[in-house]
Amino acid sequence: MRHVPYEGGERESLFAALDRHRDGVVWKLEGLTEEQARRPMTPSGTSLLGLVKHLASVEYGWFCTTFGRESEPFWFDPFKGEDIVAADDETVEDLLAFYARARAAADRAIAEIPLETTGTAWDGRTVSMRWVLVHMLEETTRHLGHMDILREQLDGATGYLPEQ
Repeated sequence: MRHVPYEGGERESLFAALDRHRDGVVWKLEGLTEEQARRPMTPSGTSLLGLVKHLASVEYGWFCTTFGRESEPFWFDPFKGEDIVAADDETVEDLLAFYARARAAADRAIAEIPLETTGTAWDGRTVSMRWVLVHMLEETTRHLGHMDILREQLDGATGYLPEQ
């Protein structure tokens, strides 16, 4: 588990914080059955596996598409909830692998693109790599908190990072 350096630079610190919480996302699915991972736990249908799918798609979207970089083909309509619901043929293994590939693609973008560089977001806004890093840190920690609650409802396991 990665730690945020106490005296690190901006990029190093933002990346370490993001990566630390990404590891927590993966950890939340450890030891669960397919049924448990995809079980809707809220009236809106939120599941642990659906949150992993969503986070993978936004990693590709924000870090790759925004900056004109390659990403694997995917399309989920967020306005129909497709990006946050695991399809019947999507397994835990499939979606964790999708998340791992999205993280790797995002990591390359983070390493290669200066923080001041701007790109075009899905809604037409101009955003910097710095803004995207902060946004994705917010997005990932927000959903990791959701995952912590869902996991506790499933089997009583608590803690949002493995060492806790």
